[in-house]
Amino acid sequence: MTDILEEIIAHKREEVKRFKEQLSEHDIHRMVEPLLDFRPASMATALRESSSGIIAEFKRRSPSKGWIKEEGKAEIIPLSYQQHGAAALSILTDEQFFGGCDAFIKAARTAGVTIPILYKNFIIDEYQLFQARLCGASAVLLIAADLTKLECRSLLTIAHELGLEVLLETHAEAELEYAELEPDMCGINNRHLGTFITDVQTSFRLADKLCTACDGTSAPVLISESGISDPTTVRALRSAGFRGFLIGETFMKTVDPGQSLSNFISQL
Repeated sequence: MTDILEEIIAHKREEVKRFKEQLSEHDIHRMVEPLLDFRPASMATALRESSSGIIAEFKRRSPSKGWIKEEGKAEIIPLSYQQHGAAALSILTDEQFFGGCDAFIKAARTAGVTIPILYKNFIIDEYQLFQARLCGASAVLLIAADLTKLECRSLLTIAHELGLEVLLETHAEAELEYAELEPDMCGINNRHLGTFITDVQTSFRLADKLCTACDGTSAPVLISESGISDPTTVRALRSAGFRGFLIGETFMKTVDPGQSLSNFISQL
């Protein structure tokens, strides 16, 4: 079976190279500099203070399932998520595999979204951190499987310098040592990034080990990602120590994702 993650990262390297040719590193640094006078709302704080902890995801497509909601509008669904009780948002910005783009975050902000937004992409280069800050994100995703520990440390440091929080994602026990880098949030992805097979038991299996890996550091917010479709699962995950629950397809595949979120929260 083809490793989808390897294919995505290979394409991402070419994509970043092309972005740099279109807008130089010097120019994007200059464009971001005026934004550094204010700090985006904290996603970690929003999750700690939320009674639901739901991170509602705007995800129109996936490599494994194809189009989920091709007609989904970034100026409509994210705002509806906010109005129906989301603690934070995740917006896919990868175009090739997920049908997203940076402009979706800009559109959501212009429409009135004020809650924290996670820039959901496969970040391998600091240039992408500047893209995230420029389009209005509050936090970025760093995936342990994509990066060496040294690369992850460097990107985390730069993200913080830009005022962005970091969600560090793991999906295997061998990656839990990355938690010692002290990210703002630690996520366990229940979806295997090579095969895209999903098993929510991954979060329960790794929860205690992740807490142990974080021992001695400032405690990050724990987030369970992918494969969550039942409020009872959220309640069980909360009992296991999680405070954030990233849910996308469960809502996006319905006629009204915002109302589906509201119904889900009401059952919590």
